[in-house]
Amino acid sequence: MNATSGPHPVGALLLCRAEPPAVRPPAQLLREQLLLAPAGPEWSVLVPEGKPWLHGGEPVEQVVTGWATALAVSAAGWPVVALWWDRDRAGLTLAAGFRRTVGYTWLADGTPVGEDEAMRTFAARLALDPVLDVQALGPLTEPDRDADAHTRLLGVVAVLTRAGLALPTGIVPGESADRLRSVALAQGAEQLEGAGWRDAVRAELDVVEGGPLGPYLRGPKARVLSGAQLLAGVPLLIWGAGRRSGGWATAGALLVAHGALGLAYDRLRER
Repeated sequence: MNATSGPHPVGALLLCRAEPPAVRPPAQLLREQLLLAPAGPEWSVLVPEGKPWLHGGEPVEQVVTGWATALAVSAAGWPVVALWWDRDRAGLTLAAGFRRTVGYTWLADGTPVGEDEAMRTFAARLALDPVLDVQALGPLTEPDRDADAHTRLLGVVAVLTRAGLALPTGIVPGESADRLRSVALAQGAEQLEGAGWRDAVRAELDVVEGGPLGPYLRGPKARVLSGAQLLAGVPLLIWGAGRRSGGWATAGALLVAHGALGLAYDRLRER
């Protein structure tokens, strides 16, 4: 589809550098209509099922930038790339933790209106190849009569493909939101339902407990570790208090607190 002919669709995609189980809890906290699907090793894609930019008075860029920022802040370190497009422009926004978002924009005819430094920062924060991938992103920031905004977004996806991204068949930036929704559902995408904060926190804890630190958060190993902290912390706290040593007393108090919280957490999660 050439951006200079026919009506221009409005839509967006959220590319998360994490697998669906990790993306699901923070995505549910957004309380938006979203479809979730795997998109390659350690990648997931969120497809908006609704069109809040048509009802809230905010442009699609602003809406998805807010979503990406919220996801990145609540995520466990993985970044989010938002691709968006409307009748006049298209662009990308990268959110990573509490860092300031990075964005780049093209006009509908493909004219770049962003800063080259933003694209280099984009590559660095995603840990892309500093030579090959940066060279591939370079032409996207240069004038090209044959490249409209749609083509520019496809160029971004092509570079991310080298980093493992593999969008489901038919999920193509630049298509209408309705078509993306229907294609995602046909591909078996999961419909996310907005969960309350208790359910979302519980789901997030399940993800963490299923990771490498899980045995030390809950279970026999966690109880042994918490018990050891209590056994070491109580004498240290008493000794530090008796000698009026604030440093040792604080260290003992921290060990006691960690041990007690660990045992309480294990008991609470068991229930």
